[in-house]
Amino acid sequence: MPASYRIAEAAALLGVSDDTVRRWIDSERLAATRRAGGPAQVDGADLARVAAELHEAPQPGATRSSSARNRLPGLVTRVVRDTVMAQVEIQAGPFRLVSLMSREAADELGLEIGVRAVATVKATQVSVDVP
Repeated sequence: MPASYRIAEAAALLGVSDDTVRRWIDSERLAATRRAGGPAQVDGADLARVAAELHEAPQPGATRSSSARNRLPGLVTRVVRDTVMAQVEIQAGPFRLVSLMSREAADELGLEIGVRAVATVKATQVSVDVP
């Protein structure tokens, strides 16, 4: 059976409001079905298509080029420095990311609480869980 999601679930997965999802359904950007008078259901494949459309490419000139595709803009929420290393936490939407880097790199980037930053993730192994 194909995956489908209620409006609130679709909104949470896309990081938008329920009203935005409803407007997208009304404008036919996102397809929804209703069975036997039940709640509207958004098709999982259609939801994935819209999610991919929402992905923002980095601003021109932000980086020369990179093979990493996973860029998560956020806000620095914590920086712990010692003499050699720094631990930097970024809140990117609902995601908390932690980066370990040299203290020199953190200092050169001016990483402090409240600074906007973009976490770029590239991994040769990514685990996927299904709730």
